[in-house]
Amino acid sequence: MILDLIASRNYAEESEVRAMPMVLRIERVDPPSRTALLEAAAASAVAVCLDPRADVGGEWHEAVRAWVAGRIRKVSRRARGAQWDAVQELPGVTITVDGASVRSLLPVLVSETPREVAKLQISGSDLPVDEPGPVPEGARLLYVNPRVEMSAGKLAAQVGHASMLLAPRLSEAELKAWATLDYRCAVRTPSVAEWDSLVHSGDVVAVRDAGFTEVEPGTTTVLAV
Repeated sequence: MILDLIASRNYAEESEVRAMPMVLRIERVDPPSRTALLEAAAASAVAVCLDPRADVGGEWHEAVRAWVAGRIRKVSRRARGAQWDAVQELPGVTITVDGASVRSLLPVLVSETPREVAKLQISGSDLPVDEPGPVPEGARLLYVNPRVEMSAGKLAAQVGHASMLLAPRLSEAELKAWATLDYRCAVRTPSVAEWDSLVHSGDVVAVRDAGFTEVEPGTTTVLAV
């Protein structure tokens, strides 16, 4: 049901705006690497949608269904210390990759964003570009547009879109195998030539941004292979 809604994406204009809060753990001391944080974000977003609680009859189903039926908005915020501990009590899924943790929360009406989340900062979530290692076995590849500059917070939402849009393209066996790896993703930035080749290959899932923040409307931000 949820995957069918994601696949169709034929939503009507929303009367109420919903969003998935994504909380990025960025401590003052020993902050995570940018790549690992993005990979944790991609995995945690799709994990919420594929959680058994989001199935028909599950306690999360209506919240996820209502959100996916509209625009799959996500809002990234940073947390540390006690702030991070507080959001662990809210419904959602935390994924940790190479020491970087992200908790994607159950989507809510923006007007009803939990107090613990609303007080967190949206800005200040950027991290320096790092050199990622080899692609882990079984990870799903997400390619970031090399022509577009985006903050880590913005990209966290974009790779979360990509992992979600990819899920309906996978077979039941592939989804089960991916679940055993905690929906592992590998976020990489290709060369401009590689990106152009991928865009025209026809064998990718493209995320096109609505243009509310940082980039122009219609910009392709991430490709999922």
